[in-house]
Amino acid sequence: HEYDCPYVKISYPSGPRTTPLVHDGKVYTLGTMGHLFCFAEDTGKILWSKELPKEYKCTPPVWGYSAHLLIDGRKLISLVGGDGSAAVAFDKDSGKEIWRTLTSEDVGYAPPTMVQIGNTRQLFIWLSESVNAVEPETGKVLWTVAYPEDGKPMRPNVTIATPRLQSDLLFLTSGYHGPLGMRVFEKGEPKVLYRGKSNNPGKPDRLHTLMSTPVFKDGHIYGVCSMGNVVCLNAETGELLWSSYQAIGGKEALFGTIFFVEHADRFFLFNDQGDLIIAKLSPKGYEEISRANLLKPSQHARGRDVVWSHPAFANKCVFARNDKEIVCVSLAAE
Repeated sequence: HEYDCPYVKISYPSGPRTTPLVHDGKVYTLGTMGHLFCFAEDTGKILWSKELPKEYKCTPPVWGYSAHLLIDGRKLISLVGGDGSAAVAFDKDSGKEIWRTLTSEDVGYAPPTMVQIGNTRQLFIWLSESVNAVEPETGKVLWTVAYPEDGKPMRPNVTIATPRLQSDLLFLTSGYHGPLGMRVFEKGEPKVLYRGKSNNPGKPDRLHTLMSTPVFKDGHIYGVCSMGNVVCLNAETGELLWSSYQAIGGKEALFGTIFFVEHADRFFLFNDQGDLIIAKLSPKGYEEISRANLLKPSQHARGRDVVWSHPAFANKCVFARNDKEIVCVSLAAE
């Protein structure tokens, strides 16, 4: 399947951003310019489709539609845009709208995230000026917390990383405005525990993450900061416990990116130079076990070449790509 899709006013205009979603015999795709398709998995036949900017009278985000789709029961949930339709739930089989909710100047890139808090399910929607919780079945807004603190839209809007929840602690972070830690409840407004005090990625406050989703483990947050350093925070207090540049190459790199995948008692780290690293992360520090270069960076950004694609892991292998090639590397013990 192909369709004509000129990229208009899109930064880094080099292809779709979201991963296709496969569910119950159907494949759902969301393109950079907002073309939403539902295909039959076995034949590729289009079952239904929508052009979101046209239908909802909105403009794609500057880096294109990038937030992954979410299936919840009969609903397919997506960020959209427009008046009262920052997020929309569609019937996954027919494409018919079920509900719409919230208004935002820029819906951004963070995927809708479903969580369980006590006996209540909440859907987190992180937009350019706020983080919100809505009722999954109706789209009713349960609460809204301003982020940035002044409630004004981010400039630029880099709501990218997935919000992380452990027990009743919610954590999110962006490249410019840093961390936001909150205690959330089954009912009522959340309690803000701490916020970042800097809006300068060159002078970050604890953890300013651009694209990589941090790891929440045993009451601690592990992530990569805007200068490329891996850090550990106490999730409840926001205290910075340690910082290390070893994974990114030993020196500062503005918007240095590392993707984290937890595996048993250690982590796979894939840095923006194409290195796959095996390391242990704990409140005591960063312990690197091994590393290997899987491929060379091929995208030029911020004065250097980088790899900004997240690897995939399956069948004891890692799959990684740049703009020129895709590789499969065995992780099995010899």
